[in-house]
Amino acid sequence: MYKILRKEVLNDVVELMEIHAPYVARKCEPGQFIILRVGEDGERIPLTIADYDREKETITIIYQIVGYSTKELAQLNEGDELTDFVGPLGAPTVLHQSQHVVGVAGGVGSAPLYPQLRALAEMGVDVDVIIGGREAQYVLMAEEFRKFCKNVYITTDDGSLGEKGFVTNKLSQLIENGENIDEVIAIGPVPMMKAVVGVTKPLNIKTSVSLNPIMIDGTGMCGCCRVSVDGKIKFACVDGPDFDGLQVDFDELIARQKMFIEEEHQVNENANRMCNLMGGAK
Repeated sequence: MYKILRKEVLNDVVELMEIHAPYVARKCEPGQFIILRVGEDGERIPLTIADYDREKETITIIYQIVGYSTKELAQLNEGDELTDFVGPLGAPTVLHQSQHVVGVAGGVGSAPLYPQLRALAEMGVDVDVIIGGREAQYVLMAEEFRKFCKNVYITTDDGSLGEKGFVTNKLSQLIENGENIDEVIAIGPVPMMKAVVGVTKPLNIKTSVSLNPIMIDGTGMCGCCRVSVDGKIKFACVDGPDFDGLQVDFDELIARQKMFIEEEHQVNENANRMCNLMGGAK
């Protein structure tokens, strides 16, 4: 069993857990993910690793409470144990010895972006980050990024923190102001990553995206993580989760994400109904 050593509520829908997982902590690299399970009948949940400490033998995960399984996960507290915690899985991020890399994070995308940019900074690369959120509470890990990023830019949809606007507005501004950017790493909701590529592709700026939002079973067997990259079929769980953003077919990807919306809604409705019948107890 895998004990929860630390739990932190980051905002009304996002939480952080630090898990004691010695074997995963010894081997994991930036960009890889784990699969966890809550209870013997629990669903497999793939989550990209947000941080790791080899000495403490811990893995940090950050998750958004969006469905039945993440609601189950959120019920656990420090001292509780996860039934399964498997990893590291997926291909590690390929880190390039560039001059200047800009990371772009939307929402919980800050979590998998953090170890990638930190590793680049340790390689001597100049790294900046643009963090976006709907409002101030959804801007994650800004202080952690400030420890090694030369510049931390913050944007919010409502202007409650940093500059009002989207991450793509700030990225475009940096480019227009003459910033020499060798590579952009974008991680966040699929529409955000598509928008970032819309900025970088016309300028042929190398752009990496993480397709962790489309991972379901974590092995590629369910087929939900299938994506076209440069006209070839890839599976985010097996071949990724990182891909060349300039080659990803985002329109196909967005259409695939909508396939099981009704089923997900039904599962949540059934779970809420059962909870109400039991008087709010699990």
